[in-house]
Amino acid sequence: MRISANPLRGQQFSAALLLAAAALGLLFANLATHDPIAAVLHAHIAIPGTALDLSIEEWVADGLLAIFFLVVAIELRHELTHGELNSVHKAVQPAIAAAGGVLVPIGIYLLIAGGEGTQNGWPIPTATDIAFALGVLAMFGKGLPPAVRVFLLALAILDDIIGIIFIAVLFAHDVNWLMFALAVVAVVIFALLSRVLAKTGSSGIAVLMGVIGVVAWGLMAVSGIHATIAGVLLGLFMSPAPAEKTRHALEPTVNGVILPIFAFVAAFVVIPQVPLSELSPAFWAILIALPVGKIIGITLFGWISLQLRPRGTAPSLVLPDILAAGVLGGIGFTVSLLLANLAFAGDGAVRDEAILGVLGGSLIALVLSAVFVSMRARHYRMLAAAAA
Repeated sequence: MRISANPLRGQQFSAALLLAAAALGLLFANLATHDPIAAVLHAHIAIPGTALDLSIEEWVADGLLAIFFLVVAIELRHELTHGELNSVHKAVQPAIAAAGGVLVPIGIYLLIAGGEGTQNGWPIPTATDIAFALGVLAMFGKGLPPAVRVFLLALAILDDIIGIIFIAVLFAHDVNWLMFALAVVAVVIFALLSRVLAKTGSSGIAVLMGVIGVVAWGLMAVSGIHATIAGVLLGLFMSPAPAEKTRHALEPTVNGVILPIFAFVAAFVVIPQVPLSELSPAFWAILIALPVGKIIGITLFGWISLQLRPRGTAPSLVLPDILAAGVLGGIGFTVSLLLANLAFAGDGAVRDEAILGVLGGSLIALVLSAVFVSMRARHYRMLAAAAA
């Protein structure tokens, strides 16, 4: 775990800030403040001379969130090359558990909301919010073995990879392949410049990289592929040394500004004034699939991974610890909110109810996580005291 004097680099404070921002968004959407805030969020800002003409809400989801995905991609690359996923031996158990944490929530969602009009929401409950889950773990998991955090981190990273693939493949529309190709060229130039920067440390090269990165984002935005994919590609292909400096520089802004703004905007939905029986099946499917589907999927497939280990070797985690990771995995939040916006972009009423499902399901998972992780941590602290 990184230790820093800046609370915005810490997982506990960042998770609390994210939750507070979402709560404020939901509160202000249901007070007299709704109309003036909605007017601001729906106001459009166009870039002269380009095809970019987005509402403030879209600038947040497509623009600011691309910076978040840039940082996520840098973390992904580090874990895949030097971290917890850099070998088959390290990756196999969390990979199997992650598969269960995706397949079971999809199955539950389709079972409840697989009918016409809501079936497109099946990717929503597949995500795990890394920052939130690790924040809850740090807050309530004092005394847990380090292997639990390592497993959860690897599991959440694999979830992020799956979520990124869903965003890139499922939610592309009317793709302009020329613009996409130009965006890829810009990413290649950015990657080459990052290698020059790693050797020279030139501030001029760094500025040029920033310009090229913005160009890559703009080209991706008008190509029909979701603009956040530009952030993913830039982060994945940046040279390691500049990438780590970029992550370190951006982390406080992402945790303290970008994610709270996105959480506020995404959670700015009106609670429907209808009986529970009239809520969309998407709401119920997500509300159940996030906490329940993740717990069942991660725990069941994690147990299967334990049976596949070489005979005579001790498991890296025991089943109750895998269950703790499964409960934490149900905190979908950031990526699930984005997926809800994308899956139901053409139906505002269902989208809002899907977002409420994400908030409710993540909150249930958060409460369950706090209880179960605290119990497991207390168990390990008692073992340590008895052995002392």
